[in-house]
Amino acid sequence: MALDVRTITAADFPDWIRAKHTGFLRPTTAEEVDEEARGRLPYIDFARTQGAFDGGRCVATYRSFAQELTVVGGAAVAADAVSNVTVSPTHRRRGLLQRMMSTDLAAAKERGEVVSTLIAAEYPIYGRFGYGPAAWTTEWEIDVPRSGLDPHRPVPSGPEDGRIELVDGATVRKLGPAIHERLRARQHGAIDRDARWWEANTGENLVGPGSWKEPFYAIHSDADGVPDGLLVYRADSRWSDAKQPLNTATVPGMIATTPAAERALWHYLCSVDWITTVRAGNRAPDDLLPLLLPDPRAARVVTQADYLWVRVLDVVRALEARTYAVPGTLVLDVHDGAGLAAGRYRLEADASGAAACAPTTDDADLALDVRELGTLYLGDESPVRLAALGRIEERAPGAVAVAEGMFRAARRAWCPDMF
Repeated sequence: MALDVRTITAADFPDWIRAKHTGFLRPTTAEEVDEEARGRLPYIDFARTQGAFDGGRCVATYRSFAQELTVVGGAAVAADAVSNVTVSPTHRRRGLLQRMMSTDLAAAKERGEVVSTLIAAEYPIYGRFGYGPAAWTTEWEIDVPRSGLDPHRPVPSGPEDGRIELVDGATVRKLGPAIHERLRARQHGAIDRDARWWEANTGENLVGPGSWKEPFYAIHSDADGVPDGLLVYRADSRWSDAKQPLNTATVPGMIATTPAAERALWHYLCSVDWITTVRAGNRAPDDLLPLLLPDPRAARVVTQADYLWVRVLDVVRALEARTYAVPGTLVLDVHDGAGLAAGRYRLEADASGAAACAPTTDDADLALDVRELGTLYLGDESPVRLAALGRIEERAPGAVAVAEGMFRAARRAWCPDMF
């Protein structure tokens, strides 16, 4: 019997959720599935939600939704965000992901979305669909007693440093969006957060299996009283044999719009009584955190991994949306097996960082696959490194060096959010 791959209906939704949890190895009861279906139903765009069905039973899942991605220079582009991708273990290697992905990317191109994004659970899967790792994540663990911070010094230490206030989830839903929008305007790799995101991440209107554990929320405001930082943390309860507290604070999220707010929030967390270890959560690889400590070696890397993957759908609009570090001209020959972004393009950046891009028949300076273009897009990877790996072909002498100067960004890309 042929497998039926199609967009789902509301009637399919409970079975789709069951298949999603099967794929993610999360057994759930029928009651939990029904509860999640009722809770998520108002937020699902069925036109962008696909399933594969075998004899009426869902065996693969796929969902996409509209997203905005901040690119180098601070502009936002329309993105097709891909999530909830699973194939049941009984139906692997039958081309189900290929069929769902091809349908979604073609629809995204038709809608005019500039790129597609996802967070890859497994590295080898998505390169063949044209995605490349464009932003990485690093997590640090801080040995607080070793950090060199003075536990007796108040944080912040004076009115000029602003203030930190512990708040509740309702206050975070009120103040958090403006803080995030200020961050998103300058942090390439960041994505938008809608009202539903703020609800789900503050324990409001929760759906699906799992229990909510209320965190602590700390808001930093500058000297003028303007909120410019948000820290979310939870703490365990662990004691030594000598009955000394050895608690670990885990940070699900921290955003700050200024280095001063960032410093104040990290110093605050490291000053909380009983906290001896801090797990910093998802941070940019070049985050300031270690250097905010008197002894940077007190922060050790515990995670370093690819995170946000990008697939370019519209080369002209994608390359014109971002800015470039130095002026230059490149003709790029982009290969795309799916045909969505293939072609030869002339990119010209001026001294202001702005660029124009258009199809051309001129000889190419560089040839690369669309997945490498995605890897370069947010300025995080080096064209010189990719050329050394044989993943970029230099057709005009010196073209790789020109690309290195143009594409690289001063700070590394960072996506604060899982989706």
